[in-house]
Amino acid sequence: MYSSALMAFAHHVAAFTVVAALAVEVALFKPPLSLPQARRLLRTDLIFGIAAGAVLVVGLLRVAYFEKGPAYYWHDAFFLAKFTAFLLAAFISIYPTVTFLSWRASLSAGTVPDVPAQRTRRVRLCLMLELTAIVVILACAALMARGLGYLR
Repeated sequence: MYSSALMAFAHHVAAFTVVAALAVEVALFKPPLSLPQARRLLRTDLIFGIAAGAVLVVGLLRVAYFEKGPAYYWHDAFFLAKFTAFLLAAFISIYPTVTFLSWRASLSAGTVPDVPAQRTRRVRLCLMLELTAIVVILACAALMARGLGYLR
């Protein structure tokens, strides 16, 4: 019983960390960037990635071992929608991460990375789509908690 609660706690801490890191990325990514701003974005994206990985691993462990079991969750429409939204957000997040990682050489040299206008628009779009996916995930979680969406 305590292990299930502990896993739920870990899952929620990781999920809130994902949301917080994404909010920080949205707030920080406003070119032209300063050197400290670019460094913070790189660190924040690392935290985002680690937290997202923890959400996935802990969530799958909860499904498999700590809650109602895979047979239940894989037959719940809202769980499937939630999982799909999470995976879509993960794939969308690749573009901003690759952008931020491309700055490493520039940051190591102590120069501010140049971010072209088109890349800025694409990264911002990705960040907004990730936030939208989080809203979908939250809606699905609320519907799942009410027992809706189970397909027999």
